[in-house]
Amino acid sequence: MKKCMTHFAVALFSILTVSPLNNFAQQKQDAKGAVQRIKIHSKLLEGNLSGDSADRYVSVYLPANYSNNVNKRYPVVYFLHGYTDDDAKFYGFKKHWMVLSTILDTVFAQDPAHEMIVVTPDAYTLFQGSMYSNSITTGNWEDFVGKDLVSYIDSHYRTIAQKESRGLCGHSMGGYGALRIGEKNPDVFSAVYLLSPCCLSSSSTLSGETVPAPFLRAESIKTTEEFQKADFFTKALFASAAAWSPNPMNPPFYLDLPVKDGKLQPQVLQKWDANRPLNNLDQYIYNIKKLRAIGFDAGDKDIDIAESIKTLDKELSRYGIQHSFEIYEGDHINRVAKRIEKKMLQFFEENLSFK
Repeated sequence: MKKCMTHFAVALFSILTVSPLNNFAQQKQDAKGAVQRIKIHSKLLEGNLSGDSADRYVSVYLPANYSNNVNKRYPVVYFLHGYTDDDAKFYGFKKHWMVLSTILDTVFAQDPAHEMIVVTPDAYTLFQGSMYSNSITTGNWEDFVGKDLVSYIDSHYRTIAQKESRGLCGHSMGGYGALRIGEKNPDVFSAVYLLSPCCLSSSSTLSGETVPAPFLRAESIKTTEEFQKADFFTKALFASAAAWSPNPMNPPFYLDLPVKDGKLQPQVLQKWDANRPLNNLDQYIYNIKKLRAIGFDAGDKDIDIAESIKTLDKELSRYGIQHSFEIYEGDHINRVAKRIEKKMLQFFEENLSFK
């Protein structure tokens, strides 16, 4: 758990609107592609108990030739960011360990026939990440990404509006979200790629009577101010609880932590386990078989996550589902940019329809 946390249609369009004043106010352009950072309002995120805004930033990468040929339409890849990240970090609006748009420019300059639109919503919440799950506490993120965001992008950009031309991917928490959303929406997406996906399986550290230190620290936090001062692991526990064990009757955070009075809470942990994709994979096999392609990878130093995708590989193989799988030399982040450039984008080039 600790390492996972560390290394972590159109019919619905009427519920989404773009801010009329800020539509394309924030833009980042270079000689090749352009990034538009827009703001979208979603009713699915309204009224969340965390008090997070239902007006969400979304970064949209438009390839170099998008503005040159107004009749051309493009496939779309939805890229989900990881825990503590946001869309602005991946597109150069904030300093980060990688800039996705630069990678996209490099790849598409070499192969303009396979240019794609790439979309990333800002899933940073009060708890620093939504886990891309539906929750009364944080909002219906799973449905927002899997349905409403797609409808909005298809309505406002020159996309090839068919599942065969839509891909879904993500890193860490985003990889978890890509599998969770992809396996439930095979009529929306056709290809799914997971980069070092966190949280696929239950944590071995939660067995027995020993309560991990972050759990005990989490129980002691009573205010938002105390939460903001907490360490990474403790914050990640709150994010998981907000997504997987929400409780509208338990202010101020409206969630149930997996520890109470210094003891692990089996009922809460069971709710968390129910949200682990490897635990419920059997129930989604027919949906996964409807996907055109699924791929995933992780670094060998990213031990817990590497082990979890080895299990995912075995389970998919057991069902005879073809997939792309690799454990490479690296940790949770140090090779991800190169994996996107050399592996993930090639995966979508081979498995999405460009017409």
